[in-house]
Amino acid sequence: MTTDLFYLTLTALLCAALWIPYIVGNVSRFGLLNAGDYQNAGLPKKENSPAWLARANRAHVNLVEGFSGFAALVLVAHVTGEADSVTAMASMIYFWVRVSHAVVYMMGIPFLRTLLFAASFVCQLTIGYQILT
Repeated sequence: MTTDLFYLTLTALLCAALWIPYIVGNVSRFGLLNAGDYQNAGLPKKENSPAWLARANRAHVNLVEGFSGFAALVLVAHVTGEADSVTAMASMIYFWVRVSHAVVYMMGIPFLRTLLFAASFVCQLTIGYQILT
């Protein structure tokens, strides 16, 4: 497995698991849902939730939204034979930046969160540039 595909796999696993803090936080705060809760989508009222729960959910949604572009670029680089040390490094940085982004997002550090998001976008642009040149 190439480095690019390895970090794509790790990012997919991160995306698949990033919902866990939100769910565990809600269950620990509000308990398990009962049948009646599902009629109301099982969502607790925002005013009763700690802010980090909402941030945990948004961190997951943010990665879900950004993952498709990253995945497509890594796969195109791999299929076209354009994957190289630059795309490997960009894939590795993307993964670690997204891990950091999720943690920083949940902690509520706004400026650093934005910088990390921007860094992940630069990684995508780097992979795209390698493919197109």
